[in-house]
Amino acid sequence: MTSMNGKTVWITGASSGIGEALCKVYASHGAKIILSGRRLDALNSVADALETDTLIIPFDVTDYDALAGHVKTAWDWAGRVDILINNAGITQRSLAIHTKPQVYTDLINIDLIAPIWLTQLQLSRMADAGGAHIVAISSVAGRIGAPLRTAYCAAKHGLIGYMDALRAEVALPHNIQVTNILPGSVATNISRNAVTKDGTKRGKSDENIEKGDDPMDCAKAIYEAVQNNVPELIYAGDFELQFAKMRHENPEGLFKAVGQLGAQIVAQYESGDDS
Repeated sequence: MTSMNGKTVWITGASSGIGEALCKVYASHGAKIILSGRRLDALNSVADALETDTLIIPFDVTDYDALAGHVKTAWDWAGRVDILINNAGITQRSLAIHTKPQVYTDLINIDLIAPIWLTQLQLSRMADAGGAHIVAISSVAGRIGAPLRTAYCAAKHGLIGYMDALRAEVALPHNIQVTNILPGSVATNISRNAVTKDGTKRGKSDENIEKGDDPMDCAKAIYEAVQNNVPELIYAGDFELQFAKMRHENPEGLFKAVGQLGAQIVAQYESGDDS
């Protein structure tokens, strides 16, 4: 194992899914872990299972007024943050034509503005410390326009754009590296917790998510990508990986394939079958 002894890793959305798995992987390599999320009990449960030094900083990622104080707490704890993993987020399952504007505002605040702001608040500290690594958990939906996810796609496309532009500014001048992660189907509660057209929680999962990859396998792949300073990792298989590659290699073919899929989904939803 590559040692992370003496390194501090801050993971948002750390209470479950990919975030929890990342805590376990980085702790197994000797890193100190800062865990953030909204559910203090769940964060405590994850931290208690880690054999390393931990700090829990619970917060709502959109409580922007409080973020500067949380950043100070994190940096005061170990003197630096070596790796920031912006993992917290939600997704969506609703047709755009029926979706309330507030759903877009809320989701973009959580999935785009919040990670940008948490990153912005640490850039000067990271530069003064001699460097760091910023990881953004985007999605395959950050490359393709996936039906039922217009708000989610907008946020995840935007996150990749911000991180790519940021990398160009800070990698060579400040030794701040940036890695974008684009997962496909991973077996988490993300689709169960998805918001619907009026902002309510969906409450059920998707079959492809239920049959998706183990979060620990995803976390291990992320760890290796960061260790090797890979700018972008598409962690997906089958048609998701194919679609993500088609976005650059054969965009017209992608638009046609996704358009046909979208038409089928619209017909299902309009008929009242949203399963």
